[in-house]
Amino acid sequence: MKSLEKNEGFTLIELLIVMIILGMLAALVGPSMFGKVGKSRQKAAKAQISLFETALDTYRLDLGHYPETDQGLNALRLKPEDEGNWDGPYLPKDVPLDPWGKAYEYKSPGQYGDFEIISYGADGVQGGDDEDMDIMNWKSLGQ
Repeated sequence: MKSLEKNEGFTLIELLIVMIILGMLAALVGPSMFGKVGKSRQKAAKAQISLFETALDTYRLDLGHYPETDQGLNALRLKPEDEGNWDGPYLPKDVPLDPWGKAYEYKSPGQYGDFEIISYGADGVQGGDDEDMDIMNWKSLGQ
């Protein structure tokens, strides 16, 4: 009886072809996926700002005014001195950083309304395009 020898596994050529195909797919798909990360961070910042707006409106209903600039968004979590009608905390958790790890800027009164909440985007400085674009409560994304 003749024994049949089986060769199991892949040849080096087959492995190289698979690696080339995977590399080409990564080169085509990767850049478009990384572009989505920036947009999702901007949308997350806008959602957080919307949450702050709701909490600030509740604060104003209780106290008759928005927190001053020097009190900042922390007035939504910690009772400011001399605020007798404060019925907070108005946020369930501490004030989060923006999606790029920086603090939101809060101004009251603001130039464009009773208050302004701003995230300066990925670069952390005023102005910019794409992922560096500023996110503000008075301006929609894409404007």
